[in-house]
Amino acid sequence: MHPILLKLGPVTVYSYGAFVALGFAIAVFLIYRRAANFGIDRDDIIDLVVLMLVAGVIGSRALYVILNFAYYRANPSELIDISKGGLVWYGGFFAAIVSSIVYTGRKNMGFWNTMDLVAPYIALAQAFGRIGCFFNGCCYGLDGRPVQLYSSFLLAAIFISLVYWQGRRRFKGEVALGYCILYSVKRFGIEFLRGDNPRILLGLTMSQIISCVVIILAVLVFMKRASKWKEKDTISK
Repeated sequence: MHPILLKLGPVTVYSYGAFVALGFAIAVFLIYRRAANFGIDRDDIIDLVVLMLVAGVIGSRALYVILNFAYYRANPSELIDISKGGLVWYGGFFAAIVSSIVYTGRKNMGFWNTMDLVAPYIALAQAFGRIGCFFNGCCYGLDGRPVQLYSSFLLAAIFISLVYWQGRRRFKGEVALGYCILYSVKRFGIEFLRGDNPRILLGLTMSQIISCVVIILAVLVFMKRASKWKEKDTISK
């Protein structure tokens, strides 16, 4: 483990935070460049992505604290310390979705079209984040397996697949829902190799249970939108 990337005098740069920041920066740059292809104002998309990041961090930290409440009740001074990890993705995912629905509604951006733009780069940012997890030593695997790197590789594959999908989508929301399905399938499977999450029901972790719910909901919404294409919602070629 190398939780500390480097020290610059009194400043300590943590591996986890550095890789998360790097992934976010690259994702924002690529989203900014592609925004015009989706008919989205670049300033609006940057504001939205920053909002999603803030909401995501708050949501993911909140869920982590809830799942580890006994520890944080005894150590309240560590409640907001995320420099070394301590985030649950699904908490951030749901918080970011809610904030996106509100923001895109107020800006008349079109929620599904905007999410089709953003979705691949979320996976890319996550891929960098998992490398940070590897160096930090969190989200570890059973029997010393580098499950963080497995996850990073799969997220990179999801990113590539979704970018390819963007140019071939038939209806708005197709890529975003594809991300929800692919990520949740990945997360469900990778949880069997992780050694940090307790099994709480039928031998499954909390993340696996949430993954099942997300897969079912995303597939249902995908099927509904695919079967009811409307002229205004169909992608013009």
